[in-house]
Amino acid sequence: MKRSILSVATTLLFLLTATIAWGQRLSAIDQLKADPRKAYGTDYPYQVVDYKMTAAPKGYKPFYISHYGRHGSRYYWNATLYREVDSLLSFAHKRHQLTPAGEAFYEKFKACSQELATGVSELSDVGWQQHQNIARKMYNSFPEIFEKGGNVLAISSLQGRCVISMAGFCQELVQCNPKLEIREQSSRFTLDGVVPTDGQNPIKHNYPRNIKPRYEKNKDKLKIDEVLRDKIIQRLFTSTDSLPGRLHHISSNMINLYTSLPSIGHEGMMEGIITDEEIAAEWERDNLGSYSWVFGPQYQTIPILQDIIKKAEGKINGSNDRIADLRFGHDTMLGPLTVLMGINGADIDPEDPFEVKNCYQNWETCKASNLQLIFYRSNKQGDDILVKCLLNGEESTLPVPTNNFPYYKWSDFREFYTKRCANVPEK
Repeated sequence: MKRSILSVATTLLFLLTATIAWGQRLSAIDQLKADPRKAYGTDYPYQVVDYKMTAAPKGYKPFYISHYGRHGSRYYWNATLYREVDSLLSFAHKRHQLTPAGEAFYEKFKACSQELATGVSELSDVGWQQHQNIARKMYNSFPEIFEKGGNVLAISSLQGRCVISMAGFCQELVQCNPKLEIREQSSRFTLDGVVPTDGQNPIKHNYPRNIKPRYEKNKDKLKIDEVLRDKIIQRLFTSTDSLPGRLHHISSNMINLYTSLPSIGHEGMMEGIITDEEIAAEWERDNLGSYSWVFGPQYQTIPILQDIIKKAEGKINGSNDRIADLRFGHDTMLGPLTVLMGINGADIDPEDPFEVKNCYQNWETCKASNLQLIFYRSNKQGDDILVKCLLNGEESTLPVPTNNFPYYKWSDFREFYTKRCANVPEK
């Protein structure tokens, strides 16, 4: 009976702490008002923000970082988008079916069409700079970890944009402190720690995929008028007669192109066609789709979480001497990992579609999005190791009981997530 009462009390304490912490954050809608580009979701280009940090408990200092980062901003991932837009605009231009705004767009697009076709899926200069900025921010935020130098291991997926993101990040750390010894590795041997689902991973897993979030049973409750697609067609064309492709597909292509342009330094190309505020007005529906996309494969990221736990435990027990473990992968892994870990309530799985935006916002899986776990040690022998979670540089909640947010006992963290990894529902 005492154990039951204690368990209830602990749970209530966690919920209270998490609620207070969450209450200090702006709501999703208020964040959109402050920065409508966040409605780009996974296309949003990462912004380094100086969030206020909570001081560590007295006597505690950081000594180790475990990190997972998505590659930085890139050209659109699929060449089909650029080809279809090029073909459509050229067709409409020859037939004099473009509005003045459409003609201006056509001229700007044609001027850089060769660049776009060549750059498909490649990391852009914007993406390189993002990772350099994140690395310098990490170094300056936790100088106690890096100032004496030390060993760092960085691993990447096999994709070039991830490898170059890793190179930019690590190069900046060494610029901050040449005494750092960083080993960079993009290898099938380390895929389990970055992209366990890669077909070249020699370790095969059979975790459930495509788990359905509960809101999908009620998704019809959320009705959003797709007025933007009609406006795009009207702003582009004087007539839609004989245009190649369905109008809905054409407008979807235009939205996808528009939200990708800031990642490659071409914002302004579609002036007069779409606005950030219009994208933001339809964000909630798009966010629901994103939640399904990251919720479904959450268990497939278990090997990444196990890699985090294993390497951190090695640092703590002295079996490795690294001061940081860095991982560079994809949104297809980082997004589901935030759900598996329940960061900021991403694992809540609400039935009401209107509540999804309160537990997950798709811009948290933006270009160069990153998870950092910061480990702290006390100068008093026998004190607990503490860990703090930063999602995109901001202190974030975990579903682990604590009375000292944003700090969690490592022993509680390890036990909680070890059990979560073990308790996987059957396929």
